[in-house]
Amino acid sequence: QVLLVESGGGVVQAGGSLRLSCAASESISRFIVMGWYRQAPGKQRELVATVAVRSITNYADSVKGRFTISRDSAKNTVYLQMNSLKPEDTAVYYCNARRIVSSVVDYWGQGTQVTVSS
Repeated sequence: QVLLVESGGGVVQAGGSLRLSCAASESISRFIVMGWYRQAPGKQRELVATVAVRSITNYADSVKGRFTISRDSAKNTVYLQMNSLKPEDTAVYYCNARRIVSSVVDYWGQGTQVTVSS
């Protein structure tokens, strides 16, 4: 069973910064892609950013230029640096890890709350 443990959420004023961390219970090199998703109240979960093998990254248009995803294989951890935060970034942020065995298998963390006050 893969465990993903998020940390780093909290309350911050608009314009501020937070860094989320996702620690995996096994080597992150075993996943083809890892990423962050978020879900605001009353909305569907949406992709925020992903980082794949060879550190290829992908971002939602709404966070481009403000958020940066990175991975540290030595620590089995993926980070999301969030700058210039806006109230609309308020959501529960979930870490995701994906691998392909005979089919796609997704693992999720428990989520961490990010609240941006105006």
